[in-house]
Amino acid sequence: MNPYQNLDQRAFWAPAVGKRDMLEISELWSPKFPIKPSSKVATFGSCFAQHFSKALTKNGFRWNNTEPTPDGLSDENALLYNYGVFTCRTGNIYTTSLLLQWTKWALGKEKPPAEYWEKDGRIYDPFRPRVEPNGFASVDEMIASRDMCIEAFKAAIVDSKIFVFTLGLTESWINKSGGYEYPMCPGTVAGDFDEKEHTFVNQDYKLIHKNLTDALKLMKEANRALRFLLTVSPVPLTATMSGNHVLVATMHSKSILRAVAGDIATNRRNVDYFPSYEIISSFPFRGEFFAQNLRSVEQRGVDHVMANFFAGLGIDVEKIKADKAERTQRAAKRKEEANELVCEEELLAAFGDKK
Repeated sequence: MNPYQNLDQRAFWAPAVGKRDMLEISELWSPKFPIKPSSKVATFGSCFAQHFSKALTKNGFRWNNTEPTPDGLSDENALLYNYGVFTCRTGNIYTTSLLLQWTKWALGKEKPPAEYWEKDGRIYDPFRPRVEPNGFASVDEMIASRDMCIEAFKAAIVDSKIFVFTLGLTESWINKSGGYEYPMCPGTVAGDFDEKEHTFVNQDYKLIHKNLTDALKLMKEANRALRFLLTVSPVPLTATMSGNHVLVATMHSKSILRAVAGDIATNRRNVDYFPSYEIISSFPFRGEFFAQNLRSVEQRGVDHVMANFFAGLGIDVEKIKADKAERTQRAAKRKEEANELVCEEELLAAFGDKK
């Protein structure tokens, strides 16, 4: 007898992976805590995080949108101005240090810097440089918009049941004198790069772990019921300042982020890890979910990730789709019957007018 004899097939490579079609590899995630359709879920992080919000909404879950789209704004412009992408208009939060920075601002532990960027007579927020594609008309307008977002981020913390965070990068840009971080290198979207003031930091395991631990602790103090679901973005780096080849830099970055997320999820009861990174990037999937540029994740890859997510929760996505279609049909039938009734009443009224 040995302890391996009592394990199920998912613990062995051949039956769980090697002898299966890649789309039949299953049971990749066993949730640590329930995530119900009625649970308010906040989503933040790197680009891949936005797929969670879309899938949750599509499948009847309660995505917590704390900075909703203003009335009258088209879907196209809403996306352009970063509404409905993350729970509020933070833009991408690529690093755990940026997450901690936003958390401290939201909970009143620190105040945002007064820095702003100017380009072609327009004002840009250094910490959300892409949320207003044409910039703000004034500094006051920029600050008011940011303050609104900070309040919305606070609401995401105190008014959510689940907080999903997708770790994206280890590479970061820091303001030396202020000690704060930018989501993008100054000068790439707006602002001016100053080598005396702006410094590159490729964060190591220890720093990333500490920043994430501190951020989760602050959020937990503000909302004792809050639970966290960590993921790692499978999207490779666009470019690297590390000095390494971008392929090597990508693997270095993702490996550290995966190790941090795994350690924290293993050692904290209120933190879980979902393997979106593995589903897209691990070699049994042969890169099939990446577009031709080998960086963008195709929709079928996203769909496969989310199918695994809902399967882990014991939710039949196909049944949800069928139920939704049935409800749509019933609503259309009721509308048709109501229209027929209205038409009949109008016809009777027409006869009445002749008397």
